[in-house]
Amino acid sequence: MKKIALAILVSFLWSCSEDKPVVDLIVTNANIYTVNENFDKAEAFAVLDGKFLEIGNAKELQEKYAADSIWDANGQTIVPGFIDAHCHFYNLGLEQNKVNLMGTKSFEDVMKRVLNYQNKKQANFIVGRGWDQNDWEVKEFPNKTLLDRLFPNTPVALTRVDGHALLCNQAALDLAGITKDSKIDGGAFIKTNGELTGVLIDNAMGLVWPHYPVPSKSEKIDALNKAQNICFNYGLTTVSDAGLDKDVIHLIDSLQQSGDLDMRIYAMIKNTPENLDYFLNKGKIKTDKLNVQSVKVYADGALGSRGAVLKQPYSDQDNHFGAMVIGVEDYQKLASRLANSEYQMNTHAIGDSANRVVLETYNKVLEDKTDRRWRVEHAQVLTDNDLELFVNKNVMPSVQPTHATSDMYWADERLGEERIKGAYAYKQLLDVSGKLALGTDFPVEKVSPFLTFYAAVARKDLDRVPTGGFQSENKLSREETLKGMTIWAAYSNFEDQEKGSIEAGKLADFIVLNRDIMTVNETQIPNIQVLHTFVSGEEK
Repeated sequence: MKKIALAILVSFLWSCSEDKPVVDLIVTNANIYTVNENFDKAEAFAVLDGKFLEIGNAKELQEKYAADSIWDANGQTIVPGFIDAHCHFYNLGLEQNKVNLMGTKSFEDVMKRVLNYQNKKQANFIVGRGWDQNDWEVKEFPNKTLLDRLFPNTPVALTRVDGHALLCNQAALDLAGITKDSKIDGGAFIKTNGELTGVLIDNAMGLVWPHYPVPSKSEKIDALNKAQNICFNYGLTTVSDAGLDKDVIHLIDSLQQSGDLDMRIYAMIKNTPENLDYFLNKGKIKTDKLNVQSVKVYADGALGSRGAVLKQPYSDQDNHFGAMVIGVEDYQKLASRLANSEYQMNTHAIGDSANRVVLETYNKVLEDKTDRRWRVEHAQVLTDNDLELFVNKNVMPSVQPTHATSDMYWADERLGEERIKGAYAYKQLLDVSGKLALGTDFPVEKVSPFLTFYAAVARKDLDRVPTGGFQSENKLSREETLKGMTIWAAYSNFEDQEKGSIEAGKLADFIVLNRDIMTVNETQIPNIQVLHTFVSGEEK
């Protein structure tokens, strides 16, 4: 009788298990920040078919569902997968094979790295990026004299950290047909005593690149995979790539469709006639991994290279205002065209004059529109109450907190003590707009989202300066910062209904951290590590 009773009990338990819905994964014993509307916390969730099915109590979920896999998080912190709202994902991959000039402390340091690179590579064309004269003892643009002597026949093109200035040797200038008499709208050829120094600003840079070799398909694929590996290691599950051409977008789509690329990419198309005609006629492209519905436009250049457009002259250069990369009339025509399409307009605007043009144009062409979410990328310097123009819900700011802590050592020299008060004003932007998308602009800045988080909440760099934080009144709270890196970034991409929080029905993109980002000592935020990155409920 005991054997019969035991058999009946086993059969009963088996049948109960069989009656439970089966899910792919249940995560238990976790410290989960859901980033839902109430910023609720939870201890467990269930995942089915790549989406969160239910969030709640571990015991109840395990009683309700059978699971192919049950994962005990051991109390570790889980947050939604990070979304970088403004970066250059493809370029990050490409630059793994270039001369890395980040962190150089002098022009001599730059030259050492170029020489070391060339000794190893013996390249026919030398490309590098990352120098910043503001980090040197002599804070002046470099010149090509030494490059000409060392590389008389090999074209050399070295991009400034912000991507808005380029140092070329004579071989590269000759290749591009650039002379001391060359002129271009929206750019400049820096000269000393009437002679070219080799430094090109903004649109002038575009004369060089057409003469450099284009990456092969295999090199492009390699770049995308390298960038993906770097980003997954930092917990990024979606990246907003600020400016891609049609061929790269198609390559990304094909790799995603074949399962060879898992990163979710919100791709802003470059503002070229070919791209505009193709994509605007085609309409939006949307898959689980690719979102193409926006155009990246440059209004002006960068503050560090004095290409940002200011209403009043630069404080450290008489009668210099910067220059618009695109003519105001052309910009307004483009905005009208995009307003009558399905596409977002995402405009790089640094100087207060450029921001004024962008915001006035946005407000005018979107006057009778709703829910367009046009973005001002960087929104870096705002004066004369122009900040209030962000009250329009068709418009939102997209900013990069590490720009503030990178630029704080010299930005006041460019802007002066009054104008700097309206720069990097992230808390003020949030108060007016209600949402703030956060990113890094990598590889201009480092990839780590933890540096973004630290810069936003502490307003300090890795040396923990300044003591009270740079313009501390513009610090963001930790909750605001996490929202900016998840749900608000998703909103800026029109993706907030599918990602950006841990809620039922949304994509199961989440990351596991070794420290609680919401409570850990502020000084430890930059050192937080990602233990696991999950996309659609699968670990990467």
